[in-house]
Amino acid sequence: MKLSYKELQQFHGVRRFELERSCCFSALLLDEERGRLFVGAKNFLLSLSLDNIAKQEHKIYWPAPVDWREECNWAGKDITSDCVNYVKIVHHYNRTHLYACGTGAFHPTCAFVEVGHRMEDHVFRIDPSKVEDGKGKSPYDPRHNAASVLVGDELYAGVATDLMGRDFTIFRSLGKRPSVRTEQHDSRWLNEPKFVGSFWVPESENPDDDKVFFFFRETAVEAQGLGKSTYSRIGQLCRNDMGGQRSLVNKWTTFLKTRLICSVPGADGSDTYFDELRDVFLLQTRDRKNPLVYTVFSTSSSVFKGSAVCLYTMNDIRRAFLGPFAHKEGPNYQWVPFQGKVPYPRPGMCPSKTFGSFESTKGFPDDVIQFARHHPLMYNPVYPMNRRPIFIRTNVDYSFTQIAVDRVNAADGQYDVMFIGTDKGTVLKVISVPKESWNNMEELLLEELEVFKVRILSCFKCFSLLALFSQQQLYVGSDTGLAQIPLHRCSVYGKACAECCLARDPYCAWDGTSCTRYLPNTKRRFRRQDVRNGDPNTLCSGEKKLYAVEGSSTFLECVPKSLQARVTWTFQKHPQNRREEVRLDDRILQTDRGLLIRRVLKRDIGIYQCHAMEHGFTQTLLGITLELVPSPPSFVSNLPSDAPVRLDPRSGGGPPMTNQKLWYRDFMQLVDHPNLNTVDQICEQVWDITPLRPAVRPPNKKWKHLQEIRKGRNRRTHDGKPNPRAPRSAGE
Repeated sequence: MKLSYKELQQFHGVRRFELERSCCFSALLLDEERGRLFVGAKNFLLSLSLDNIAKQEHKIYWPAPVDWREECNWAGKDITSDCVNYVKIVHHYNRTHLYACGTGAFHPTCAFVEVGHRMEDHVFRIDPSKVEDGKGKSPYDPRHNAASVLVGDELYAGVATDLMGRDFTIFRSLGKRPSVRTEQHDSRWLNEPKFVGSFWVPESENPDDDKVFFFFRETAVEAQGLGKSTYSRIGQLCRNDMGGQRSLVNKWTTFLKTRLICSVPGADGSDTYFDELRDVFLLQTRDRKNPLVYTVFSTSSSVFKGSAVCLYTMNDIRRAFLGPFAHKEGPNYQWVPFQGKVPYPRPGMCPSKTFGSFESTKGFPDDVIQFARHHPLMYNPVYPMNRRPIFIRTNVDYSFTQIAVDRVNAADGQYDVMFIGTDKGTVLKVISVPKESWNNMEELLLEELEVFKVRILSCFKCFSLLALFSQQQLYVGSDTGLAQIPLHRCSVYGKACAECCLARDPYCAWDGTSCTRYLPNTKRRFRRQDVRNGDPNTLCSGEKKLYAVEGSSTFLECVPKSLQARVTWTFQKHPQNRREEVRLDDRILQTDRGLLIRRVLKRDIGIYQCHAMEHGFTQTLLGITLELVPSPPSFVSNLPSDAPVRLDPRSGGGPPMTNQKLWYRDFMQLVDHPNLNTVDQICEQVWDITPLRPAVRPPNKKWKHLQEIRKGRNRRTHDGKPNPRAPRSAGE
């Protein structure tokens, strides 16, 4: 489904925010506790309402000082587009303050922003006394990307730290620990990187093992003989890294990096690579140590244009960092796995009691520090799940730039819904559905939304996606403004069950009258949704499955809405057989509310259809597939096939009465029970399974008379027949 800018604006609840004399709304930060969306833009910090970004705005005008702008202009920069303050970084610092950084007209600057204790405080201001130097935190040039994460009171940032944009580093600042950075002027560490994202991921329950990961792309040193090639990377470092004692002083001693591969295997054995990493999204799982890593790539080739989404696991990432180190003997040698002895503790391991006895990196032996200096690159790359992308687009007039992912519970399982931003100003809504297995996935483009009318300026990276899944909202930032979009528009799929089913949107289901939001916890049972197959023939024909026990009674309910309609029933033994009208007799009765089969036989299984006829018009109301559940032999053997059926007058024409317990009635209730979904759950409730008694040795002869007395005292039946095993009632 494709919705234009005008259609979104008129019919589908899109809210917009624009600000005169500003642009590049790229830094977005959610605050659910206060109900605010904090935004960094050109010369402004904004606080908008999460419910409606077009209302209740608060803004801070934060321009660069006049003398900084003049100095920037003298350096040859444009006074209007370059020599201003682009707010690139906004983080939560504590419960009362944010930490924000901007380019400051090529003079990076940072400030603490007071937001108050509660939402009712309505505080939003910068304390001039808490403005500080932003070098190593924010880029100088607004065209350069910045990747940062605030962990505790420490800021980890990947930025350029000089005016010319040549000294790129991963830098730790703030906090009580000393500032640490990557090695300077060493292409083995960083080689013209473009930072994309950074995240903190715990390694174990011990906080000393925590690591920070950086995602970036750079010029590959291992491909120098093949020309200038761009590789995507993931780098790791330990939070408690203090630098070395005699070497790598105030430099990372635990920094490692490896290649991220996102490629499509070719039939001839050659892969098509997507090497330009654009964005990263971490989807949290129940295990906070193992989030899923969603990434967006594009091609660097001028011949082949395309974009892809690849999915990685933390297990695969950690496995690559525990693999062999990349090694090169000299300039004329190839990169090979290091075959020598790796010093202890292994470079890249954090100093902690979990994996060793070292309390600080300053205590690492000199050979460990020297090895870490010369071997920051791992030999094994990280491959995506199933070694291929989960979504690809080629030969289109746009490239993927951003991604946000929501895990949705649907009727037939969980699905990760991807919202992908493009440089064309559109947002794609995509899911990946398994076919025969999870190794064979089908990609589905559910929606293409034209959020903005103009192409996004990729030079400033001013397209950002931020999703608030608890409120089902997507916030999109661009160089022209902000947009707030609902995650789903179920009504737009149509007014018929088949249209809703064919949409295959995990957010939506047919409720009997319209296509509406699917809520997995709802008590309503008439919700039709099939994301995996999207089969309207099964879901929307009104067909249901009904299970009956052989020899019992069952009821096929069908009530037409019109009181004047005449109802008829047809029967089909197999789908390829001819449909015949149901023959009514003493065993099969038609009532005002449906068809009563007093005693189900094997020949009754098949497909039943209920038809309503009025004024010459016939309509099929529903279809029911009747399947047989064999009854226990003790029940069938006591019920001759030609025996007359006695009806219990208390049940109003219910099932047959025998001297057995009416267990099949309970079984039918359990099969249709809303909280019992699997055969195992049903069987647990149906069968009264008692544990096997341990084998008992034959009693001693001298105690035999006592055993006989006890046996007579416990006997409950006197006809010599064992009491048949019966299932428990559903209410017991």
